[in-house]
Amino acid sequence: MRKDAKIYVAGHRGLVGSAILRKLQSEGFTNLLYRTSKELDLRDKGQVSQFFQEEKPEFVFLAAAKVGGIVANNEYPADFIRDNLLIQTNVIDASYRNNIEKLLFLGSTCIYPKMAPQPLKEDYLLTGELEPTNEPYAIAKIAGIKMCESYNRQYGTKYISAMPTNLYGENDNFDLQSSHVLPALLRKFHEAKETNAPYVEMWGTGTPKREFLYSDDLADACLFLMENYEGNEIVNIGVGEDIAIKELGEKIKAVVGFEGDIHFDTTKPDGTPRKLVDVTKINSLGWKASITLEEGLQKAYQWFLKNKLNNTN
Repeated sequence: MRKDAKIYVAGHRGLVGSAILRKLQSEGFTNLLYRTSKELDLRDKGQVSQFFQEEKPEFVFLAAAKVGGIVANNEYPADFIRDNLLIQTNVIDASYRNNIEKLLFLGSTCIYPKMAPQPLKEDYLLTGELEPTNEPYAIAKIAGIKMCESYNRQYGTKYISAMPTNLYGENDNFDLQSSHVLPALLRKFHEAKETNAPYVEMWGTGTPKREFLYSDDLADACLFLMENYEGNEIVNIGVGEDIAIKELGEKIKAVVGFEGDIHFDTTKPDGTPRKLVDVTKINSLGWKASITLEEGLQKAYQWFLKNKLNNTN
């Protein structure tokens, strides 16, 4: 991409979109395009069509999505499938109708079957049943992947799809009711330190293993793929290694400086025993994650401390 190419980042305020925007700015791209959801409702076809006709972006990073944890997915399944289908359909179709050069669609590893072998390979897509708790969201994301593939086949477009693993970083959600495990633990340990609590309670046994990718590494991978990859096959983005939740708790405890104990409530569910993506494809293309978990936790905690008043509602 030329440094003055007109690049639209959809979802620029979220964890993923904000990281992509920072990456593009740091690499010297000067013609960046973005709108808040109040300025442009991506669920509205008319608004999206008008925006593309007026602005004529050349490249699109589609990071806009309705996202949430298990509770939100369970309570609002219709919202998750409807809003994500509308956002994707409107942006992908408007991109085609306005002859954009290339689009990168961001999915999620929840597209893979619940019982798929570990690590998760790209070709496991559509080989089994999905995890029921986030099936509507996953089906919407799978539809986005297939939409990109179908437009490529029928219209000769260059639309690619990337599947990131569990993410964390700047602009993460630290709300204890709706956030994912890592930001929730950062906040829990911080509040325990502030109140001199004797211990922090974690759910389950602590034995499940999860993989965590810092958002700036994801942004680096997205730019890499935009500039170096073409094809209909999806591409996983991850670190390629995982960590037990118990060990994650110990690392967060150290980063925060909490001196109490960790208790495990074994009456609470563990969830899937392991979730790790196979990163052979993106590694073979020439990209590898570079931010260690320890470094990422430090960065995420420092961001939380600077912004916690806005993120502890």
